[in-house]
Amino acid sequence: MAKELRVGLVGYKFMGKAHSNAWDSAGKFFPTKAKIVKKAACGRSKEGVQALADNWGWESIETSIDALVKRDDIDVVDITAPNNAHHDLVMAAIKAGKHVCCEKPLAMDVSQAKEMYAAAKEAGVMNMIWHNYRRTPALALA
Repeated sequence: MAKELRVGLVGYKFMGKAHSNAWDSAGKFFPTKAKIVKKAACGRSKEGVQALADNWGWESIETSIDALVKRDDIDVVDITAPNNAHHDLVMAAIKAGKHVCCEKPLAMDVSQAKEMYAAAKEAGVMNMIWHNYRRTPALALA
């Protein structure tokens, strides 16, 4: 497996920890086409995000979404920040040409969600909303 999927995580509290664990575990549950590399964790508190990075094995940290999305070594931005921040964070990632995985709920209202979808489509980036049991065999069958 030569290809890497280089991840930038936004958010360092409970959901940031949950997603850090998920990135570590994904290949143990499902075959992956790329090696997952936890490149950078991002959050407003340098101390908070550094603690997450140290505990969960993120290679580096950022304290600005702009710095994170400008990095050439980030392929996908995983957004776990509070719900009311999703729109601005998703839009920053899309504008930088990054693929986006966003924790639910995607947006505060339908107009934000439509704007985010249209921007991703126009930019040609992949985007998704995380759902807990998305790949559970029974739900996938349903």
